[in-house]
Amino acid sequence: MGKRNSQRNKSAASMWDSDDDNSVSSSSTARTDAASLSGTEEVVFDQDTLLDQALDALDEKRGSTREKALSIIIEAFNSNMQHQFVEKKFATLLHQCLASIKKGSKKATAKEIALASHAIGLLALTVGCSDNAREIFEESVRPLDEYLTSTSDVTKIPSLLECLALITFVGGNDQEETERTMDLLWRVIHPKLGSNVVTIKPSAPLITAVVASWSFLLTTVKELNLNSKYWQNSISYLSSLLDKEDRPVRIAAGQALALIFEIGIIDKFSAECKSASDMTQEESKHQASYIHLQGLKGKVINQVKDLSVEAGGKGSAKKDLNSQRSLFRDIVEFFEYGYPPEISMKIGGDSLQTSSWSQMIQLNYLKHFLGGGLIKHMQDNEFLHDVFDFTPKRKHLNSNEQRMSSGEKRMFKSPNSFQNKARTQFLNKQRLLSEGRNLGHYAADVTDD
Repeated sequence: MGKRNSQRNKSAASMWDSDDDNSVSSSSTARTDAASLSGTEEVVFDQDTLLDQALDALDEKRGSTREKALSIIIEAFNSNMQHQFVEKKFATLLHQCLASIKKGSKKATAKEIALASHAIGLLALTVGCSDNAREIFEESVRPLDEYLTSTSDVTKIPSLLECLALITFVGGNDQEETERTMDLLWRVIHPKLGSNVVTIKPSAPLITAVVASWSFLLTTVKELNLNSKYWQNSISYLSSLLDKEDRPVRIAAGQALALIFEIGIIDKFSAECKSASDMTQEESKHQASYIHLQGLKGKVINQVKDLSVEAGGKGSAKKDLNSQRSLFRDIVEFFEYGYPPEISMKIGGDSLQTSSWSQMIQLNYLKHFLGGGLIKHMQDNEFLHDVFDFTPKRKHLNSNEQRMSSGEKRMFKSPNSFQNKARTQFLNKQRLLSEGRNLGHYAADVTDD
């Protein structure tokens, strides 16, 4: 068994390392069908084989090999629900991806860390609310936290933040865990000084990633912690971001503020207040917080009104400007009339409807994370069906007719796919071996003569 696994790993390594379509590669693990008439063998590479080889390649020392393997795993999980593969290889895949992240301080590139983080997030979405999702959360939170607090390479951080948000969204058991992750996210751009914390100046993309991930998790919080200082600081900081030049930062901050007011932060403080004569000292503090928050809301309303009609400056992208205006018009309408935006998205023959800031933020975040895989996951991922209360029409396909997504076609049908490259390598090897045997026979015939 050990020898077989060793051969399998060598096979995977040679296939993933090769950049030459015509190079000879060992393919001892490929499934073969004997062609009785021709005497040749044909390798049948299916998706499970490709995923198995990619998983084996995560053990390789060469970083570029691991990056290729992670890219294939991500493409496979994006284009289909890999339940069978996960059932067999869940723990191995999780710990190999975590190993790539843990190597980050010395060996792994920003690209490998981003890919490994993305793969863990996809794994969490695939398993949904289950014991496996819980294991992902428990095994991943600490290494992600440690890496975030120790790295000074800002290019590695956004992917880690997304991973952390997704594993908490899927595998977090209670509000306390969610709030702890949200606090960790804030700490990236507001680090608590300590001996083991690396302080960095947050870039605009980093701020956008933190605010978007924080908002995504806030959508799941049901019972709000009425810590007035926390919410005052959060709203003040988000308000300051509306004055930044970077439009994605403004948009992320605007959505976060709309969500905060949608879930009723100010209303909850208002409900705690009584008439002045009946107030305890604690209730008096709540009233002061309520007044302060009302003042912050008034400031935010003026800011979003300005941004909803902002004129395009020199060099400003028209598309970005229109997106900003549209979003902030929706926020103004929500603040003034209480109407949240309504979104309709086509999912195959179905239509997914959202009618709250919370749902819109969840959908936008998952759309950003899954990219072209969103439609497939919305059709087949039961966890997402529960999140959005969405039940797609079931397609009745002929059992002999398997449709492939565009991603799967690229993986398995394209001449440049790993499947066809590997097949070419195997057949080239067979041809060379055959030629070698023929030369051997020829030499033997000459000797006999």
